[in-house]
Amino acid sequence: MLDLTYAAPKPKVIAGATGDWELVIGLEVHAQVATAAKLFSGASTAFGAEPNSNVAFVDAGMPGMLPVINEGCVAQAVRTGLGLKAQINLWSAFDRKNYFYPDLPQGYQISQLFHPIVGEGEVLVELSPGVARRVRIERIHLEQDAGKSIHDMDPTMSFVDLNRTGVALMEIVSRPDIRGPEEAAAYVGKLRQIMRYLGTCDGNMQNGNLRADVNVSVCRPGQYEKWQADGDFGHLGIRCEIKNMNSMRFIQAAIDYEARRQIAILEDGGTVEQETRLYDPDKGETRSMRSKEEAHDYRYFPDPDLLPLEIDQAWVDGLAAALPELPDARKARYMQDFGLSDYDASVLTAEKENAEYFEAVAQGRDGKTAANWVINDLFGRLKKDGRDITDCPVTPAQLGGIIDLIAADTISGKIAKDLFEIVYTEGGDPAEIVEARGMKQVTDTGAIEAAVDEIIAANPAQVEKAKANPKLAGWFVGQVMKAMGGKGNPAAVNAIVAQKLGL
Repeated sequence: MLDLTYAAPKPKVIAGATGDWELVIGLEVHAQVATAAKLFSGASTAFGAEPNSNVAFVDAGMPGMLPVINEGCVAQAVRTGLGLKAQINLWSAFDRKNYFYPDLPQGYQISQLFHPIVGEGEVLVELSPGVARRVRIERIHLEQDAGKSIHDMDPTMSFVDLNRTGVALMEIVSRPDIRGPEEAAAYVGKLRQIMRYLGTCDGNMQNGNLRADVNVSVCRPGQYEKWQADGDFGHLGIRCEIKNMNSMRFIQAAIDYEARRQIAILEDGGTVEQETRLYDPDKGETRSMRSKEEAHDYRYFPDPDLLPLEIDQAWVDGLAAALPELPDARKARYMQDFGLSDYDASVLTAEKENAEYFEAVAQGRDGKTAANWVINDLFGRLKKDGRDITDCPVTPAQLGGIIDLIAADTISGKIAKDLFEIVYTEGGDPAEIVEARGMKQVTDTGAIEAAVDEIIAANPAQVEKAKANPKLAGWFVGQVMKAMGGKGNPAAVNAIVAQKLGL
């Protein structure tokens, strides 16, 4: 059972010339739905295709072409809502959001303003052991993505690629519950983790499959609590929206800059204007893009080509029953069943593939030992090579075989490190490698005694020191292990050294 006992983090406070200020942040995260076809057409969503090759007539805004809803996109939105503990609306409707842009051939975007498919939910964003922020989800709605304008291919012309036009997006709108840059990045990271577990969005920010619009305002200490009490957003200050953030690091930097910009304006007696801004990572600053539009600016109205979307509760229940174990629940299970620390469980559950690999290794073995090998040895080696678990040269069966050889006292921990390197670089069955290369540890006490006697006889001065200071016995253990090529059973070597030295 997931333990939800936690303390809320303190809000980010920035000291101004006239006193302290607190940050208030809300995010609109746009997540590309993981489906093979677009929201209203059968055109492919594959990334990296030739420009304008994944475009159906309806995507291109051809006359007489009518949208047809993709049931797979609806299912993915519902699954995402269920994963965020949100209300699923059995009745929803699509609206037209009217605006002109060169890469929006229809002249409008089909979205959901008034009746979204998913209502209120929440996500728990853990920032450190026992410290987490509960962020409320206001809504999730489905909408079309626009295309892409390309301005750097020709000095006099711009080009338009419509491959993304019509791709399904889930817009996940949070309440202004986030109180600092680190929290904002952690929130986006948590959404990404959950959706990757669900398989509803691949979360590839570099490809634009996950991006965020960040709303930032500042207020004096105590004002946020007033808003919580009476719901008056006037307590929170005027917000500015930073568009299309696709980097956790840039999200943090943009929030910090924007908050300080607003504080400087307010302390100088000015007024923050509600507007949409862009973040320039080269200059580390935000700049004005346009004044903030309101809903009426887009002339929203119900899309006349699409009937309201009605879904059955039984269908939703079927999707809910088939959901995978989500990261919070899996982390809690690892801590309870395997006795792992909060940190180790977090590392292993960060990505679904990592968790599945670990579970395969831990099956029938000591969980802590398996976790240590996966985190420290395997992940460390993969990081060194710039690889991830999907490109891992060591199978769970191979790593489990190494652990089994240690448990059976066939090899020592030191030999196991050497064996791991051989398996990582050359492959092969660990047990067969140990047998073929003579890597078994020596448990024959006679052979160990002989090695100990030889080291003691060759180092009489060190013997006297060890008798005076028993901690120096470790030197003899190291020398014996070295003489035996690391094959001596460590417990047996320690015991015999202590016996021979009379300690």
